[in-house]
Order: sequence, then C-alpha cells, then structure tokens
Amino acid sequence: MAYFPDIPKIVYEGSKSKNPLAFKHYNPDEVIEGKTMRDHMRFGAAYWHVMRNSLSDPFGGGTAVTPWDDQSDSVDNAKKRADVFFEFLEKIDIDYYCFHDRDIAPELNDFTKSTEALNAVVDHLAGLQKSTGKKLLWGTACLFSHGRYSQGAGTSPDARVFAYAAAQVKAAMDATHKLGGEGYTFWGGREGYATLLNTDMKRELDHLAALLHMAVAYAKKIGYTGQFYIEPKPREPSTHQYDSDSAACLNFLRQYNLLDHFKLNIETNHATLAGHTMEHELTVALGSNALGSIDANQGDTLLGWDTDQFPSDLYGTTKVMLKVLEMGGFTTGGLNFDAKRRRESHEPIDLFYAHIGGMDAFARGLKTAAAIRADGRIEDFVKARYASWDSGIGQRIESGSTNFDELTEWVKQNGEPVVASGRQELLENILNELL
Repeated sequence: MAYFPDIPKIVYEGSKSKNPLAFKHYNPDEVIEGKTMRDHMRFGAAYWHVMRNSLSDPFGGGTAVTPWDDQSDSVDNAKKRADVFFEFLEKIDIDYYCFHDRDIAPELNDFTKSTEALNAVVDHLAGLQKSTGKKLLWGTACLFSHGRYSQGAGTSPDARVFAYAAAQVKAAMDATHKLGGEGYTFWGGREGYATLLNTDMKRELDHLAALLHMAVAYAKKIGYTGQFYIEPKPREPSTHQYDSDSAACLNFLRQYNLLDHFKLNIETNHATLAGHTMEHELTVALGSNALGSIDANQGDTLLGWDTDQFPSDLYGTTKVMLKVLEMGGFTTGGLNFDAKRRRESHEPIDLFYAHIGGMDAFARGLKTAAAIRADGRIEDFVKARYASWDSGIGQRIESGSTNFDELTEWVKQNGEPVVASGRQELLENILNELL
C-alpha cells in the first residue's frame, strides 16, 4: 500500500527548477572534495518528528494529519507507522534514521510487555531495512516522557527508577544492536534539577556516570561496537541539565574516565539555548576529537525554548560543514534532522517540503564550505595571525621549554608588541563573497 501516492521520488533538478518537490542543490552523486554529497551528509530522518510529532504546542493540541495512524498502542499500528516511515525515506532519498524506543513501539506500563512490543517492532524494522537498504544511524531510550522519570532517570533520587532506566537502556541497546545501529545516544532531558534545595548534585552525577559505565560494559558483553554519544542541552525541560553544553559534557566524561568511549551528538537549537553558536559547540568538541554526529535543525532567538525548526540559515549550514570537512568527514555519525514542521504545516506533503529545504540548505552549505577551503584566503589569514607561535619565543612557549624568568628578559629586550588587526569585517566579506 502507498501512503504518499501523489508524491514522486524526490530527485535533483538543479537551481533553476521551480518544482517544490525536487532538490535544487542536493545532488547526491555530485563529488566534492573527493566524496559524493550523499557520503558527506549521511542524512538521517528523526522517527519521533516524522511519525510521532502531533505538532502540539503549550497552548493547543496537535494539528498533524496522519491518516495511517489509528492512535492505538497496538503493535500492528506501530508496524504500520514503520511502513509509512520507510516509504517516506525511500521517496525523500534519505539513507539513515534515528529513533527512541518509545517512538517505534508503545509504552505499555509493564516492562515485560513494553519490551516484547519493542522487540516485535524491531523485527519488522529489520525486514524493512533489508528490503530497502536503509540504515539505523543511532538509537536511544526515551528516559524523559513517562512519569517515573519526572525527577530524572540515571540521576533520579530513587534507586528503583535508576534500575528501571538501566533495564530500558539495555533493551534499547539490544534493539539498536540488532538493527545494526552505527551509534547509540544518551540525551539527559531529565538529568538535571529544578532546584538545588532538594538536590545532591555530586551523588546524581556519580549515578549518571555509573549508568554510562554499565552501558559500556554491556556493549562489550554483547559485541556492540557502535559509537556512544552524549547530546548536550542546557535546560528545558529541567531548569539545569548536567549535559549543558559541549564543554560541560567533555568535563564530565573526563572526570569519570568515559571520554574514550563517548563522542558528542551536537544540536544547533541546543547550542542556541546554551548561549553559544553551533560553530562554537562544534569547535569545542572537535578540539577534543569528540565530534561524532549532528542534529540538524535551528532555533528561534525570539523564543527561549527548543523550537526544532528545519535548517534554512545558509550561514549556519556553511559553518557546520566547514567543521565537518575540517574533521575529515563523518564516520559513524551524520546529519540527523531533529526538526519538526511548524504547527501550521500539518499536511503530509509538508514533511517533504521541510526535508527538501533542509537537505538543500546543507548542500549549499557544503558547496560554500568547500569553496572557502579551496579559496584559501581565510585559512591563510588565520595561519598568518598565529605565525609568531611557529618559531622563536612562541615555539618555546608552546613546547614548554621556557619560564617566567626567560620571558621577562625577552620582553625587556624586545619591548612593546605591535598587535595586528583581526580583520573580522574582511573575513566576513570573503565569506559573503563565496556564499
């Protein structure tokens, strides 16, 4: 059965095309810096937004039109959703997907029944993957929606909740492993606090680390070799979440001897909420060789919450792709569209318009990033700006072969330094020239 009968497979038609159901810039076979666009991007679709987001907001119920969904918690309905989703992946030409366990299968308020439902749907997904060639980018457990997790999962003050969360993670890891998932993500939506008046922060962080160490041990036990990710976000729903930004995540991982096992899955909208740019968050992760995967979306600076909009800012996508190219490209990670349509865009066809726009925005970002690197002016300027560190006293400072006494004598002999201009406006002009 076709669930999108009036929508053809989306193909590349070029920048002059006026067809709203065609790519203008994303040409999956176009080679840039030795790789195809398809391989550079490794686009993924978010099951939770495509299939499960009702488009509700704090002031009104859902508007999404989903004629295939009978709204029941049956396994049959969950399997039908999966069929719809894979038809969508085929027509939009996206190779990967991501899921939470409770997206793909119902929460039945009984752990054994919920796990049985999950396993049944996973078997169905395995068949769909085999018949279509689609792949799982990463899986995860939803440890934030159910009431039991209202005060945290791995950081809950109640050990019984921690135990339940651990069992749920185990089942989600089993599902991810069975489906060949290239990664597994931890997002701590409730791993934080509303007030420190009732919170033992040190103990909660110790418990969270214990959960992650158990996950590492279990992966080794079952032979799962996929990449583990932590996803930073500063707040919302919690007042403060422990994985608040890239730097906080890296500090946590180092403190608890987990950095060898985890990289970061970084989201643009979360960077905005943290008061950073996405470029900043990626740079921090890249500096520790911990940039793993990216949730491709954007936020609204006029709203102080996670709007999860589809990416349309070409400056943003260009700067993201500059960092991806600097990293040498994705390995296990990719660009997952953790993005939802606006509440007014409620018809099924809007799913296609939204993803087409996001894919084209990143294709333009990739092309511009490659052009910036080929042009070389920005890179050459940065290299020249730091040239004093490549020899002489700068080289001695970096190598750790000098001290305060020697530096004091050097200053006395060389006098006041003349600092060169940072040329910010010039560099922004070059970026605009190449955009």
